Amino acid sequence: MTAVGIDAIEIWTGNLKLDLPGTFAPEKGEDPEKYTKGLGLNASSFPDSYEDIVTMGANAAHRLMERKGLEPDDIGRIDVATESAFDNSKPVSTYVAGCLEQVYEEDFHHANKGERKFACIAGTQSLDDAYNWIRAGRNRGRSALVIATDTALYARGDDGEATQGAGAVAMLISEEPNLVELSTEQGYGSADETDFLKPNQQFPSVDGKRSVQVYLARMREALEDYESVAGEVHEEDFAYAPFHTPFPGMVRKAALLAFRHVTRNTEVEDELAEEIGRQPRPEAFDSDDEYRDALLEYMDALKDTDRYAEWYDATIDPTLTISREVGNWYTGSVHVARVSALKHALENDREMVGEKLLVGSYGSGAQAEIHAETVRDGWIEELEALNVDDQLADRYEMTWDDYEEIHDAHNHEMDVDVEEFTTPDEEFVFDGWGRMGERKYRYVE
Repeated sequence: MTAVGIDAIEIWTGNLKLDLPGTFAPEKGEDPEKYTKGLGLNASSFPDSYEDIVTMGANAAHRLMERKGLEPDDIGRIDVATESAFDNSKPVSTYVAGCLEQVYEEDFHHANKGERKFACIAGTQSLDDAYNWIRAGRNRGRSALVIATDTALYARGDDGEATQGAGAVAMLISEEPNLVELSTEQGYGSADETDFLKPNQQFPSVDGKRSVQVYLARMREALEDYESVAGEVHEEDFAYAPFHTPFPGMVRKAALLAFRHVTRNTEVEDELAEEIGRQPRPEAFDSDDEYRDALLEYMDALKDTDRYAEWYDATIDPTLTISREVGNWYTGSVHVARVSALKHALENDREMVGEKLLVGSYGSGAQAEIHAETVRDGWIEELEALNVDDQLADRYEMTWDDYEEIHDAHNHEMDVDVEEFTTPDEEFVFDGWGRMGERKYRYVE
C-alpha cells in the first residue's frame, strides 16, 4: 500500500515576543518561576499590527511551496484549521489562496478549499481529511496543503493570558512523503464538554481546572481506543510522543498518565513495584474514592522515580522546546511539538528512519485523537530546511506598553491604529478593508 503522510512542513511564528519571566511576571507582581517552572513557558509570540491568521498561514504556505518547487496546479486542496476565524461564511483558505495567487502565475481555481473547526484538534482533523482524500484516489496525483493558523489571545487579566501565542504551521500531504507516514490506525476519545469555548466571542471562556481534567480523560480514552485497533502500546515502541501543548505544564500531566498506562502489566511495573508498589487496581478497593486516592498516591510516587524521569526526558521533553518560546498556537501546537521532537533528533544525530512517533491531539469541546507516524528517509533534509531558530531570534521583544498596544490592536472590539514594530520583508501583510468589510492583503517584496 502506498504510503501517505507529511511530505514537508514549515513554521511561521508571529514577529513579536513577550518575555514572560522578564516582562510579564514583574508587571503582574508574580514569581517568574510561576511561568518558567509552573506553566513551562519562557516567552509568547504575537502578531505585529500587519499580521493575522491569514498572513501567517499564507507566509508559511508560500515558504513551503517555494522550497519544494511547487506551483498551484500541484495542489488539489487547501484546508485551513483555525479557531481564530473572523468570518462565519468565507473560509480562511480562500484568503490564503488569494494571497498566494499574487505571487504565482497560475491560480488555485481547481483546488478544493475548506476551513476546519474543532478547537485545537482541527489541525489534525484536516490532516486526516487530506489523508483520506488521497487514499480515496480523488487527488489526481496532486498534494494537499494543510495549514493550522491561530492567534491565541485571551482577555486582559484572564488566567490564560500568560499562555497566549500566535503562529502558523503549513504541511504538505502527499503520497510517498519525505517526512512521516501516517498510520491507518487511529484512536478517539470524545464527549460533549464545556471546558473551553467561544460562544460568538473572540476571547475564550475557560474552566481551567475542568479543562485539564477533560484533556486527560479524552487522551486516556483515545489511547485505549488506539490500542483496540493497533495493539498494546509500550514505552519502547515510540521514539517521541508529541502531545497537544496548550502549555508544557499540561503535557507533564498527560505524560505521567500515559507512562502509567503503557507500563501496566509489564516488566517495568514489576521493577517499579520494588520501589513504589504495584499500580492500584479498582477491584481491590471498596469505593471509587478509595481507588482514586490510592491512584493519586501512586502517581506522585511514580513521578519521582528515575525510570519515569529518564523516559520523560527522552520521549516527552524534547517535544516542548519550541512551545516554551512561543506559547499556545491552538490548532498548530501538536504540529509544533512534532517539529520540536524531530529537531531534537537532528541536533543530537539520532537515526530516525523507521522510528515511530505517537501523536496525541486534543480539542476542547471535546475530542482527542491518537495515531502513529513513521519517520521517512527524507526527514533530515526537511528539518535542515527549517529556519525556526532564526525566526525566534529575530522577533521584536516588546515592552509592557508595547504588549498593551498590540493586544488592543488585535482585539476585535477595539478600533485602534498601532504602528508596526517590525518591517515586513518578503511576506504577506494585512492591507486594510474592502467595500464589504472583507480583509485585504498584499505581498511586500
